[in-house]
Amino acid sequence: MRQFLLFLLAIFISLFFFVSSTSADELGDIQNQINSLQKQLEDSKAATTPLEGQVKSLEAQLASINARLLQVQKDLNKSEDELAYQKETLAQTVRSFYIGSFADIPFLTLFASGDATQTLRLLTLQAETSRQNREIISGISEKIAKLADDKKRFASAQAQTGKQSQVLKGEIASARAFQSELEGKISTLTARQEEILAAKNQTFTTSVGDVPLADDPNASPSYNPGFSPAFGGFSFGAYTHRNGMSQYGAKGRADGGHKAEEILAHYYSGSTLNKNFSVPSNITVEGFGSMSFEDTYMKRIYEMPNSFPKEALKAQAVAARTYAIRYTDNGSKPICTTQSCQVYQNSNKGGAWEEAVNETKGWVLEGGANSQYSSTTGGYLNNSGWDTKCGSRDCWTPDAYEKIANSPWFYKGWYTQSYSNGSGKCGRSSPWLTQEEMADILNAWLVQGKDGVDGGRITPVTTSCWGGNPYSMSELAGKANDAAGGAVTSVSSVSVSYNNDGKTANVSFSTNRGTVSVSGSDFKTIYNLRAPGYISIRSPLYNIEQK
Repeated sequence: MRQFLLFLLAIFISLFFFVSSTSADELGDIQNQINSLQKQLEDSKAATTPLEGQVKSLEAQLASINARLLQVQKDLNKSEDELAYQKETLAQTVRSFYIGSFADIPFLTLFASGDATQTLRLLTLQAETSRQNREIISGISEKIAKLADDKKRFASAQAQTGKQSQVLKGEIASARAFQSELEGKISTLTARQEEILAAKNQTFTTSVGDVPLADDPNASPSYNPGFSPAFGGFSFGAYTHRNGMSQYGAKGRADGGHKAEEILAHYYSGSTLNKNFSVPSNITVEGFGSMSFEDTYMKRIYEMPNSFPKEALKAQAVAARTYAIRYTDNGSKPICTTQSCQVYQNSNKGGAWEEAVNETKGWVLEGGANSQYSSTTGGYLNNSGWDTKCGSRDCWTPDAYEKIANSPWFYKGWYTQSYSNGSGKCGRSSPWLTQEEMADILNAWLVQGKDGVDGGRITPVTTSCWGGNPYSMSELAGKANDAAGGAVTSVSSVSVSYNNDGKTANVSFSTNRGTVSVSGSDFKTIYNLRAPGYISIRSPLYNIEQK
């Protein structure tokens, strides 16, 4: 037992902490730490297994002893009943014998025939009966004494076995707690490594800005990747929290004749538009100090281009004004100048934007869940549902307002490092994957969490931009053969289903091993974790295209 405890102590002392970084060298370093912790965990579990076997053996012995004790008790009770019966029988015999000796026998002696034979027979029978009863009583007494002794010995064995079992259980509990701690550290490290996943998801929010984004023909489903079969993940919208107003949706609605009030009522359901709100006189802007709220700050917000229709710009002005008031607690704290808050530039924007600000002066939304907005949501928002002409999924995608407004982010395949088309591409020219690459992603999904598979190595094979020590495609296929009943080697078709909550519900592939179906959220995770380069799905609502 001491050796086991020393083993646990040695492992525990060997744990160490490390600082965070996303460099390729550190990702490799992190992987080594994960492997080390995993080995320690396996060693601890290996040391615990024999103890568990001993506990099971002791518990089996304990169960056997308890069963035998129960039988001994039953026998003891039965013997004690028999002893009581035989004692009563003896007492009756003795009583009858003495009564006969002092009463019946003299009477018979006086009145019986001459040889007294009958009297002698009676005396002999009584004597024999008394002897037999004494022998029975003696035998039962010996049996009771033996059973009582057995009961003591069994009880002692029961106590010793139970004590040993509790000691071992305590050691196992300590080992399990230690293993849980190791697993927690491994989980933390793996989560740390999955900064890759966060980077691909790009969780920050962006807006249209001053100039609409240029489209990327290589990110279009019509692009020819030059190989077939080809598979690509195409997101409906991206870089959005899906709350509040869609800026391209507002443009589509304004193009269709909707007034600013109608646009705001749709995107901020539950809010009330107050057209005479007492806005703060001044606002503090980080890096620029205090300034007039309406006449300076509001006219220098660069969140929607002047080319958008006036009613969309007016809706944007109200949303921006409301956001600034809520963010600064009615002017009591400063506001940042980036898309983390809302974009501010130190010069008046002028044109249609300034007109929209002036025409909505004092217009502020009150109540409601939020005052957020973003460029493109892909046709669905958390607080207002489907952003379509019919108000449901029935006319999505043809009558989605963002599609009507020609948002370049409405349906796009992502393969760049950020939302900018000029950002890093990690050697990829499009979001399209080969059949082998898609099969590799499915194999990653099949083996994750399986015994003998290091989940921390399910990362992009493109170490030039991600670092680490990922499984090669052949290694992962081998793991799928060993742990998942066969690797995916070919993919012939794919189908996608959607739910009414604006998310991809399920993705199903026809493969060499039959149909492989994955929930929409799980597939998005494994796709972003394993797809090479910066290829990723950046919305919970997406499609898988095939060429």
